[in-house]
Amino acid sequence: MSSSNASQKLSAPIRACTVSRDVQNFDLLIEDMEMELGESWGDLSFPSALKYLDQPDARSLEFIAIAIDDDDEPNMALIETVIQRAHMLGIRILLIAEELGPIALHRLLRLGANDFVPYPLPEGALHDAIERLRQPSVDALMVTPQNRNAQAAPQAQGTVHAVHPLAGGAGATTFAVNLAWEIANSGKNAPSVCLLDLDLQTGSVSTYLDLARTEKVYELLSNTAVMDRDFFMNTLQIFNEKLHVLTAASDMLPLDLISPDDIERVINMARSIFDVVIIDMPGTVVQWTETVINESDSYFAMMELDMRSAQNALRLIRALKAEDLPLEKLQYVLNRAPKFTDLSGKARAKRMAESLDIEFEVMLPDGLVQVTHANDHGLPLAEIAPKNPLLKEIRKLAAGFASSARDDNRAAA
Repeated sequence: MSSSNASQKLSAPIRACTVSRDVQNFDLLIEDMEMELGESWGDLSFPSALKYLDQPDARSLEFIAIAIDDDDEPNMALIETVIQRAHMLGIRILLIAEELGPIALHRLLRLGANDFVPYPLPEGALHDAIERLRQPSVDALMVTPQNRNAQAAPQAQGTVHAVHPLAGGAGATTFAVNLAWEIANSGKNAPSVCLLDLDLQTGSVSTYLDLARTEKVYELLSNTAVMDRDFFMNTLQIFNEKLHVLTAASDMLPLDLISPDDIERVINMARSIFDVVIIDMPGTVVQWTETVINESDSYFAMMELDMRSAQNALRLIRALKAEDLPLEKLQYVLNRAPKFTDLSGKARAKRMAESLDIEFEVMLPDGLVQVTHANDHGLPLAEIAPKNPLLKEIRKLAAGFASSARDDNRAAA
């Protein structure tokens, strides 16, 4: 189908158009468009798309599907212009991309594209994307802190606990993974648990649980405005039938890929479905860190008994005070804490806490080589070393969270 076909079909109502360098390079898209729209669609090149969007007939378009690959990167300025023009006209925009870098995709989505589907198209992907485009934005449907109390009928909302490393190798991901697993295995009536890996660049939850990283994660994070329950649940992976996990994406993503609004939507969606949500945060403070702190019931700051952890803790405290953020939500966790008989180490820990004017709410012993062994095998610590001293302390904390979640559920019922 060529660009002239769009003109030939103007006698019939045109509901959508594909826009590409050459649509013949996307034969699966042609088949799916014909299946979804029959003869009610046309094809345009990028220059002809700009001309067509200036015509009155373009106002009746339901959406445009922009199909691009890595050969289109030199023409990115023209593609961006098409997206901006369609966005100004209120036309929904679907991106279909093959082997295009995440930074380029991120920019196109920020310019106004509404949804993204990878090419080759997975079965049913175009149909699902079109259905999402036809739905109103879920912003009005999402439960936010401002309107949660205004719901007609009270609904149970899961608790949220974030884990933030104050130094590299502080053990934050190990703590988050095993805490989530222990809560999910806390008895016959264990709460439902969701583990979110929001370390967009170096997240390793998938490694620690031997889960695959998929493109679905990028699709979700770049399209939270059209996210619904099914979209969210289809992106999660299930570990051993008990723990739902949102892994990091397969590619290293820009830290500003997601906005505070995106994070709020993801957290609110997760807490509306699950009893407990555990978030593994990046070590870097980003624009949406404030959102996570405000949404969290507790925010664990992981540190070790060394100078780098102390300095970074001081920086974090100053940053939170400068922004007037709730410092009371921070719970300081000392990993590889001194043993009971290590009087010198305990004195050092006490001096560190006093100098920072904090308290260590959680003291975790060193799990030694068994922790590395479990992580390398993609299994929770309980599966490798059920009597590990680190696991015992995490299990105590998990039991408290599980009990609190059960009490909240009973109160909501």
